[in-house]
Amino acid sequence: MLEREDTITLIDEDGEEQDFFIVDELTVEGNKYAVLLSLEEMEESIEDEEDEGDEGEAVILKYVFDENGKEILADIEDDEEWEKVANAWEEMLSQENS
Repeated sequence: MLEREDTITLIDEDGEEQDFFIVDELTVEGNKYAVLLSLEEMEESIEDEEDEGDEGEAVILKYVFDENGKEILADIEDDEEWEKVANAWEEMLSQENS
């Protein structure tokens, strides 16, 4: 298993735990978001030489506050909001790679 400092465990709608690596965090229009990759998918791509360089699909979640004021990660419900965040992250990546 990969050992990373920036990992979190999330519980899906079926109650299953899944570990994620926090790839990046960004702010778009005053809201904070986390870009995550599944550790399981990352490990599988490392072990499978055919998929070298393909680390799996990124998950983007929004930081929100629950009813107790605790910061949590939640799905982005609005398609337009998700597109803005995905485009902002892709733009950041292209700037880093150029």
